[in-house]
Amino acid sequence: MLKLAVFDFDSTLMDGETIDFFAEELGLGKEVAYITEEAMSGRLDFFESLQSRVKLLEGLDFSVVEKISQNLPYMPGAKETIAELKKRGMTVVCFSGGFRTATSYAKDILGYDADFSNALHHKDGKLTGLVGGDMMFNFSKGDMLVRLQNILEVSEEETLVCGDGANDLSMFAHAGTRVAFCAREILQREANIIIDSKDLTLILEKI
Repeated sequence: MLKLAVFDFDSTLMDGETIDFFAEELGLGKEVAYITEEAMSGRLDFFESLQSRVKLLEGLDFSVVEKISQNLPYMPGAKETIAELKKRGMTVVCFSGGFRTATSYAKDILGYDADFSNALHHKDGKLTGLVGGDMMFNFSKGDMLVRLQNILEVSEEETLVCGDGANDLSMFAHAGTRVAFCAREILQREANIIIDSKDLTLILEKI
């Protein structure tokens, strides 16, 4: 029986990439989106790509960051799927290589139990171009998942993970149910459930 579900945020619980929305405010949407895609497809190191993308956001008003973070388009079926998983007795957590301004705000809206993500450093009301946090590296999600499993006394077989990109591979290595959601090929290869439509409730039919 499944006891723990861990979801990625960007392009999984949320329809899009948070950092791309920020970049559009600075006219850098295409540039940042390109780096994001290279990282999610496994062609760039996640840590290096995150640092380079956040550096491009230097000078953006933090108030704009907060406003965008609080008006993101959530993925169809996200709220309903999380509610159903919790009804089945599961703990539901969000791991994101993105940012707390988005994941912490979405927590009570979508209903997950906890979020682990990164924090954008800001000073005097503007982004400094620096970032730190829980999900900075390619190995971060797998590392955090193992810690959670130990704390909650949940096995790999009792764990479901769901993501779309290369930085989700490390958590796929520690879960019995591995959902690739509208995912890059690099992640689909490691999945045992593949969802190609933007509707998270489709997961419920597979588990």
